[in-house]
Amino acid sequence: MRLHRLEIEGFGPFLRRQRIDFDAFADDGVFLIGGRTGAGKSSILDAVCFGLYGNVPRYEGGEKRLRSDHCEPADPTEVVVEFSTVSGRYRVTRSPEYQRPAKRGGGLTKQASAVALEELVGGEWIGRAAREVDVAQALDEILQLNLQQFLQVILLAQGRFARFLLADSRERQSLLRRLFGTGRFEDYQARFDDRRRASEQALGADRATVVARVEQAEKLVTENALHGADPGKTDADSSVAEESAGSLDERLDAVRRAGARADYRHEQRAQERDQAEAGHRAASAALAAAREERQAQAERDRARAALALLDAAADRIAADRRALDDARAAEALRHVLSSAERAATASTAAAAAVAGAEAGWQEVAADEDRTGEATSADQLRARASDLTRSSGAWQQAATAEAQLPAHESAVTSAQAEAEAAAAQRAEREQERAALPAAIEALTTERDDLRRRADRAADLETAVAAAAARLAGAEEVVARTEERAAAERTVADREQEAAAAFAHAADLRRRREAGMAGELAEALVAGEACSVCGSTEHPAPAAHADPVSAEDVAEATAARERSAEQVRLATSVLAAVDAALAAATARADGRTMEAATAELAATGAEKESAIAARTAAADVERRLAERRATAEGLEEEISALSARHAEAGERLALARQTLASARESAAEARGAFATVAARVADAAARIAAAQSLAKALDERDARADAASAALAEQEDALAASPFDDAAAAGAALRSPADQAVLEERIAAHAAERTKERAILFDLELRTLPDEPIDLAPHEAAEAAARAAWTRAVDEASRAGVTAAQLGSLLESAIAEHARGAAAAEEHETLQRLADTVAGRGANTYRMNLETFVLAAELEEIVAAANLRLADMSSGRYQLQHSDARAARGAASGLGIVVFDAFTGQTRPAQSLSGGETFLGSLALALGLAEVVTARAGGIQLDTLFIDEGFGSLDGETLDVAMRTLDELRAGGRTVGVISHVEAMQEQIPAQITVRATPEGPSVIDA
Repeated sequence: MRLHRLEIEGFGPFLRRQRIDFDAFADDGVFLIGGRTGAGKSSILDAVCFGLYGNVPRYEGGEKRLRSDHCEPADPTEVVVEFSTVSGRYRVTRSPEYQRPAKRGGGLTKQASAVALEELVGGEWIGRAAREVDVAQALDEILQLNLQQFLQVILLAQGRFARFLLADSRERQSLLRRLFGTGRFEDYQARFDDRRRASEQALGADRATVVARVEQAEKLVTENALHGADPGKTDADSSVAEESAGSLDERLDAVRRAGARADYRHEQRAQERDQAEAGHRAASAALAAAREERQAQAERDRARAALALLDAAADRIAADRRALDDARAAEALRHVLSSAERAATASTAAAAAVAGAEAGWQEVAADEDRTGEATSADQLRARASDLTRSSGAWQQAATAEAQLPAHESAVTSAQAEAEAAAAQRAEREQERAALPAAIEALTTERDDLRRRADRAADLETAVAAAAARLAGAEEVVARTEERAAAERTVADREQEAAAAFAHAADLRRRREAGMAGELAEALVAGEACSVCGSTEHPAPAAHADPVSAEDVAEATAARERSAEQVRLATSVLAAVDAALAAATARADGRTMEAATAELAATGAEKESAIAARTAAADVERRLAERRATAEGLEEEISALSARHAEAGERLALARQTLASARESAAEARGAFATVAARVADAAARIAAAQSLAKALDERDARADAASAALAEQEDALAASPFDDAAAAGAALRSPADQAVLEERIAAHAAERTKERAILFDLELRTLPDEPIDLAPHEAAEAAARAAWTRAVDEASRAGVTAAQLGSLLESAIAEHARGAAAAEEHETLQRLADTVAGRGANTYRMNLETFVLAAELEEIVAAANLRLADMSSGRYQLQHSDARAARGAASGLGIVVFDAFTGQTRPAQSLSGGETFLGSLALALGLAEVVTARAGGIQLDTLFIDEGFGSLDGETLDVAMRTLDELRAGGRTVGVISHVEAMQEQIPAQITVRATPEGPSVIDA
C-alpha cells in the first residue's frame, strides 16, 4: 500500500483545506513531519486513519472531537485520502457527523456523516461505493488490514509503536494471520476436528450396531434355551448372561456355539415332523375308506326304495301314453277344424254388416238416388263417383264463402290505416314548420354564453395572483412582528456577550497580576524555585486577589457560549429579514384588506365564467336536440307519405277480392243455406254409398269361403279315427300338455333304468346290512393330525430360530470386522487431528497455523536483527521463542531479547525506553520487508513513525537515521514525526505544521 495524497479541511487543528502530496517525497524516501508541540503533527496521521477507517486511535473510549473547534457552523469538515494497492488506485472522501445551520428557519441541524470510495479507471474517477457499510467492506478487501493492524504495521502512532514487540502470542497471531493469509490453516484444523468427530460418531454407531446384534442374538438364545453346556464350565458359566459379561469376541463365540445347537435342533424337529406326517396320512386314508363304505350302504338303501316307488307308478304312466297318442292324432286335424269355424263366423258377420250399411244408405240418400233399382255394388260406386266430381267445385266456393268476413275486415282495416297516415303526416308537417325559430333563438343564447366563458382562464390566473398577493400581505404582517422580536433578541444577546467578554478579560487581567503570588504559594523552604532555581525565598509575593485557571477557563467558555448565542440570534434576524423582503415583494404593495377585496371580486367573476361555461354546454345540447328533431321529422313525414300510398293500394285490392268471393259463393250455394252445407251433404252420401258397396262385396266373399272350409272338414274327418268334429276337438292337447306327458313318460323310464344299474353294482359289493361305525376311525385321524401339527410348529420355530440366529451372527461378524478397520482409520485420523490442533503429545500446544506463523516470525526476527545489530552496536538480538506459556496457554509466537553483554536472553519488556524504540523499529521494518517479499502478501510502500526519537542519544539517533535512510533502496517512503532539532537537520524533505496567530494550524510542504 502506498499513500499518494491527503487533503484535510475543518479537521482537528486545521480550518482551511490543507493538502499533502506524498508522491513529492518518493525520491527522498524519508521525510520529516515537524512542528512545535501541539501544532497538529499527529493530527495528520489521525486524518489518514479517519479517512481509511472512519476512526481515530487516540479517541478510543472517549469523546471523538474530530471536527475542528475553529470551524464556524457553516464551515465544512472533510478528509480526502488517495492511495494505491496492487488492485488499483483509490480515493476515499469522508466527513464526520456535526452541527450546521439549518437551510430553512433558524437554529442548527445535524449534518449526517458521509463517505465515498472512488477508483481511478482510464484517467477518470469512478464511484464504487457511497454507503458506510459498503465502503467499509470494499476497503477491507482492498487494504486487507483492520485499523489495529494498520496501526501496528504501517502507521506507528503514539503509544502503539512497541505493541507488536511487547504483544503476547495470541495478539501477535491475530496480526500475522491477516498479514500472511494463514486463516486457511485454522479451517484445516476445524475440518480435521469435524472429520474426527464424525469418525468417532460413526465408530460408536458401528459398535452400537454390533452390540445390538449380539444382544438380539443372546436374547434369542435365552428365549429358546439354546445356551447348552460347554466343557469345563459350570451351569452358571454356560449361561448367555455370563458370556455377555466378557469381551465382544467371547460373546460372538458363544452366539456362534448357540447357532450350531439351533441348527441341530432344527434337524431333529424336521425328522419328527416327517414321521408325524406319515402317520397322519395313514390315519386319513383309513378314515376315508370307512366313510366311503358307509356312503355306499346309504346309497344302496336309497336305490331299493326308489325302484319300489317307480314300479308302483306303472299304471298311471300307461294312461298318459294313451292320451298322448290320441292328442298326436287330433293334432293333424287342428288346422282344418279351426279354418271351418273361422269361415262360418266371418260369413255371419259380413251379412250383418250389409244390413247396417243398407240402413245407413237409405237414411242419407236423396230422391234421385232412390229412383230405379240401383242396389248393386257397381251402381253404388258409380253414384259416389258422380257426387265426388261435383263436390270439388263446391269446395272452392265454400272456401271463398268462409273467407268473406276476413275480406270485409281487410277492407275496413286498409281504409282506417290510410286515414291515420294522412292525419299523422299533417301533424308532423305542422311541428316541422315551428322548429327554425326555436333553433335560431338557441344559437343566439349559446354564442353569448361562450363569450362569457372564454374569460375563465384569464380569471383563473387573476385569482391565483390575487391569492398570492393576499398570502404575501398576511406574511408581511407576521414577519414584521417576528422581526421586532428577533431585533430584541439580538440586542439582549449582544448585551450578555459584552458582559461575558468584560468578565473574562477582567479575570485574565487579575490572574496575570496575581501570577507572582500564585507561584509564591507553591514555594517550599529549602526547595528550588521553578522560576529562578534559588532555594532561598526571602520576599515571596502576596496572593491578595486569587483567580484560578479554572475560573479563567470557565469565563472563557461562557464568553464563547455568549458569542455563539449572538451569532445564532444574528443569523435568525437575517433569515427573518430575507423572508420579510420576499413577502413584501409577493404582496405587490397591497394591504391585507385591499388584497382580500381584490381576491373576492376576481373570484366572483371567475365563478360567473365557470357557470357560463356550464350553461353554454347545456344550450349546445338542447340545440343539437332541436336539429336532430328536425331531421327526424323529415324522415318521419317521408315515411308517413309512403305508408299512406301503400294503404290506398291495399284498400283497392281488398275491395276487389271481396266482390269476387261473394259472386262465387252465391253461384255454388244452390238450394242450401250455405255452400258448406251442400258440400257436407254430398260427402255424407258419398260415404254411405261406398260403405254399402264394400259390405255387399265382403258378404259374397265370406259365403264362398265358408262353403269351401266345411267341405274340407268333412273330407278330413272321414280319413281320421274320430267320428265327428266334437270327438276330435276333445282329444286335442296343447303343445305344453303334450310335452309334459312325453317328459313324464321318458323320466319314468330313465329313472327306473338308472336305479336298477346303481343297485346292481352295490349288490355285488356284499356290504353288511348294519351301518358301519366311523367314531374309532375319526378319533385315530384327529390324534394323528394333532401330532403332525405340533411337529410342524416345532420344526418351523426351530427353523426360524436357526435362520434368525444365523442372520444376526453373520451381520454382527461383518459389522465387527468393518468396525475393526474403521477403528484403525479413526486412530490415524485422531492422531492427525491432535497434531494439527496442538493436542496430545504436542507439549507446546502449538497448532498448525501457529507453527506456520512461527516460521514466518523467525524470518521477521531475522530481518529485524539485520538492523537491530547495527542500531545496538551488536549488543541486542531478537530471538523467536517457542517456550510453553504459563497455565497451558497457546505458545509458539514469543519474542525474547538476547543480550550479548550478559550472554543471556530476557523478555522484551525489560528493555529501556530507547532500547524498546530501537527494537520496535527494527521489528516493524523487518515485518514490512517479509510481508512485502511474500507472494500474495500485502505491499507495504509507506511507513509512518510517531514517537521515540527524543529518547535516543546522539550516537544512537545517528544509527536510527542510517537505518531509515537504508529504506530508500527498496522504494519505500518513511514519514517520521518528531520535534527533535537534530532530525530536522538530518532530513532535508520536511512537512512543517505550524499554528497561526488566529489559532488554526496550517501545513507547509
